[in-house]
Amino acid sequence: MLTVDFDKLDINEGDLVLDMGAGAGRHSFECFRQGAQVVSLDYDFDELPEVRNIFWAMQDAGEAPTDCLGACLNGDALNLPFADNTFDYAICSEVFEHISGDTEAMAELFRVIKPDGLLAATVPAWLPEKICWALSAEYHAPLSQGGHVRIYTENQFRGRLETAGFSAEASQRAHALHAPYWWLKCFVGPTNDGNPIVQAYHDLLVWDMVEAPTITRTAEAVLNPLLGKSVVVYARKPATAAASVQPKSPQRKKAAKKKAIAKKTAAKKTTPKKSASKKAPGKKAAKKRAPSRG
Repeated sequence: MLTVDFDKLDINEGDLVLDMGAGAGRHSFECFRQGAQVVSLDYDFDELPEVRNIFWAMQDAGEAPTDCLGACLNGDALNLPFADNTFDYAICSEVFEHISGDTEAMAELFRVIKPDGLLAATVPAWLPEKICWALSAEYHAPLSQGGHVRIYTENQFRGRLETAGFSAEASQRAHALHAPYWWLKCFVGPTNDGNPIVQAYHDLLVWDMVEAPTITRTAEAVLNPLLGKSVVVYARKPATAAASVQPKSPQRKKAAKKKAIAKKTAAKKTTPKKSASKKAPGKKAAKKRAPSRG
C-alpha cells in the first residue's frame, strides 16, 4: 500500500533515495523496483533485517535491477549519518507525528537532500486523526508508547516544511477507506484486533489492496479530499539552497560541541612543554656560572 504518488517523484534509474522511517519498507521497495539506489533508515532495528531480505528476494525474482543498492540502516531522524547534499529524493511517511522534535528532523532532511531535490512527506490528515484522538486515549501519546504526539492541519505541516527551508509544492490526500477502519479500532480499543467487525473491515481492505476493484478505487478517489487518512506534501529544496546555513538540531549541536572539546583537549596534550634548559637563568644560577676573574 503506497501513500506517495510515484508519478510525482519521477525517480530515474541510479537516483539516490532516502526512505527515512522506512518501517516495513513499502516505499523503499517501490523505489528499488524503479531502479533507484535506496537507503532505508529506521530507528527500530527490528524492522530492518526483513527489509534487507526482501531487497535480495526482489533481485532474485527479477523485480529489481541486479546492480541496484538496497541498504538498511539503523539511525536517528534527528541526527542523520549522511553528508550535506547527498540524496536526489527523500521519502518520510507517517513519521513526523511520532517525533517531538519534528522541525529538527525536517531540518536534517533539508540538509541531506541535494539542491533541487524533492521530499515526499506524509502525516495523518487533521479530521480523521482528530476523530481517532477523541474516540480513544490509547491511540496516541502518552498512553500509547511511541504513539502520535501531535495532529497537523495541512497548512501547519506545509508551514513547518517551509520553515525548514523547503518550498512546498503539490499535495494530496490518500486512503479514505482506511479512516473508518481506524475509527472502529479506536472505538473498540486500538489493541482489540479480534473484534469481528474490525476483522471484517480489515479483510475488506486486504481484498481491496490485492484486487484493486473499480468500485472501491472509485469510492476512495471520491472520498479522499474529505476523508483521506493521510496528507502528502511534495516539497522541494531550492536549487540555490546551502544546507550549511541551516540551523543544526540540538543533537548535532551537542555532538559538534563534544567534538570541539575533544579536539581542544587533544591539542593541549600534544603541545610540547617548554624545556627547563631553555628558560632564562635566574640571578643565582647566572652568578654561579659567571667566569671567575683572573
